[in-house]
Amino acid sequence: MAAPTAPPTPLRSMRKVVAASLIGTTIEWYDFFLYGSAAALVFNKLFFPDSDPLVGTLLSFLTYAVGFAARPLGALVFGHYGDRIGRKKLLVVSLLMMGAATFAIGLLPTHATVGAAAPVLLTVFRLVQGFALGGEWGGAVLLVSEHGDPKRRGFWASWPQTGAPAGQLLATGVLSALTALLSDAAFLSWGWRVPFLLSGVLVGVGLWVRLSVDESPLFKAALARSEERKAASDVERMPLVSVLRHHWRDVLVAMGARMAENISYYVITAFILVYATTSAGLSKQTALNAVLVASAVHFAVIPAWGALSDRIGRRPVYLIGAVGVGAWMFPFFALIDSKSFGSLLLAVTVGLIFHGAMYAPQAAFFSEMFATRMRYSGASIGAQFSSVAAGAPAPLIATALLADYDSSTPIALYVIAAALLTVVAIGCAKETRSRDLESIAEDADPKAPAGAVDARIA
Repeated sequence: MAAPTAPPTPLRSMRKVVAASLIGTTIEWYDFFLYGSAAALVFNKLFFPDSDPLVGTLLSFLTYAVGFAARPLGALVFGHYGDRIGRKKLLVVSLLMMGAATFAIGLLPTHATVGAAAPVLLTVFRLVQGFALGGEWGGAVLLVSEHGDPKRRGFWASWPQTGAPAGQLLATGVLSALTALLSDAAFLSWGWRVPFLLSGVLVGVGLWVRLSVDESPLFKAALARSEERKAASDVERMPLVSVLRHHWRDVLVAMGARMAENISYYVITAFILVYATTSAGLSKQTALNAVLVASAVHFAVIPAWGALSDRIGRRPVYLIGAVGVGAWMFPFFALIDSKSFGSLLLAVTVGLIFHGAMYAPQAAFFSEMFATRMRYSGASIGAQFSSVAAGAPAPLIATALLADYDSSTPIALYVIAAALLTVVAIGCAKETRSRDLESIAEDADPKAPAGAVDARIA
């Protein structure tokens, strides 16, 4: 008996799926970015007070980086179970884990109260955040990719990607409002806790929306095929084993593609709070406001880049972003060094526009590389393992380079090197825009042409 295939998703239901993914990813990224902004602004004083200010910032960013270290583990665990029992269930778990960890950070005692236990607890909750985010991204983009119209997959799948700037916008906006309303002493004493505690309310909203959507139709169809194979005494491999056996080239391409995207983003949005307030002598309020406005523009351009990838392909749009962000780095720092809000805003905005050209097609691009029953694992592993080498150390490396050379030139060269690596990775990739997600074989030859159809579909 033939296994059922996935029916087309009505537009109204599609919008509901997009909304659920977007709200969830926004909350997850709000939690994650809130920590990054707090690491640059207050954690160095509250949790590492005995250090030199710049060293304290480095230590603060080190706890920021451990969240990235946990993301590959989250990708493995969530990817495995997401490919076995479904996308929706795991997305609910990731949202609850992230929200609980963020809320707990808002309740943490500081170094002045409990001494060395404070940074240890901070690090533990950061690890939980990273683990949850490692599983969130893959599930959110796949839920949309596997529901949507194939001809507009780049556009629809780019919407969960807007959760990153939306979360950044929300986190930066709350911090900016608090720093404007409170004195430095009040913000340092209790004001920084407010945005972390707000996460509890946001998670409740996100959970209500996320529970209302249906499981991916492609996954349900693939699960039915899997049950037929089990009934025929066919051995089913673990998703991770299948990914590494049949899609290892795609995993390497995804990791290389993430280098410029990940590094540039954290330099532009997290390290900039350090550079603008120390080297450029701008106030933290000015830096936060620039990131706030630029994040709004970033949110708006991501769907536009996603739609363009449906017309001209994932690779050309991705290359525009990688080349653009590399070329922008020297003007980026020169504009910040001019020490005006307008120049700072232009620097961050253009940088995030180029970043959006990489980030927007990424969801559809990575989804189209893998078969349904290994797609959560494959996309998550490719995306999250690279974050350990890219996003995790980016603020640390940039801050260390600034401390050692007292110049932005080494930092610009660092981002340019990442951009070159991404250009090479995208150059080695196949265009995936025409691929049918339901027809990618579990045991497909990695050298086969894009869109090749195998009867033994996942």
